[in-house]
Amino acid sequence: MTKPRVLLADDHRMVAEGLKSLLAEEFELAGIVEDGLALVKAARELNPDAIVADISMPNLTGIDALVQLKRDNPQVRVVFLTMHRNPAYARRALQIGALGFVLKHSAPAELVLAVRAALEGRTFIAPDLAAEVFRTPAKKEAGPAEALTSRQREILQLLAQGHSAKQIGAALNLSARTVEDHKYRLMETLGIENNAELIHFAIKHGLAP
Repeated sequence: MTKPRVLLADDHRMVAEGLKSLLAEEFELAGIVEDGLALVKAARELNPDAIVADISMPNLTGIDALVQLKRDNPQVRVVFLTMHRNPAYARRALQIGALGFVLKHSAPAELVLAVRAALEGRTFIAPDLAAEVFRTPAKKEAGPAEALTSRQREILQLLAQGHSAKQIGAALNLSARTVEDHKYRLMETLGIENNAELIHFAIKHGLAP
């Protein structure tokens, strides 16, 4: 019987290797990648049955990678494995189509259960987080980060990681001038006057590791 193929995405190679061993009994490893852009590329090329990804990764967060993956394939099955215990992360992940949210300190069996559930089209949330995730949050106005487009979020994250406009353009297949245009529109939208404030904003709103 053919095992389901799982793609792993985590910028800590030792963690990824540990996950590989954990999942090996039930699943076939389709590949391991270490950043969000590589995840999107590998998912397109390898077409795995499920993806296990971290949220905080270089170049593109797991959340923003999932947005792109959903555009490519609405049926993509993604389980997030993360250190972030904040239920807001889990709610956002579910909102854009993740099928699982497991904490890295959880029992290993929870990840296996989450991947099984995802393959069946079901949702699995770490039990010690589920009550908070599904509690109805108080209504509040959308913050400034939610006003950004997916492309703006990508560029902001890469800028915050210290990449130049030329490097970002090469990664996203844009000209350096287009990247600069996005940057200045970002600054205007957010009411930010310099690069230091831009980086601070990205870190504060979870758009950079």
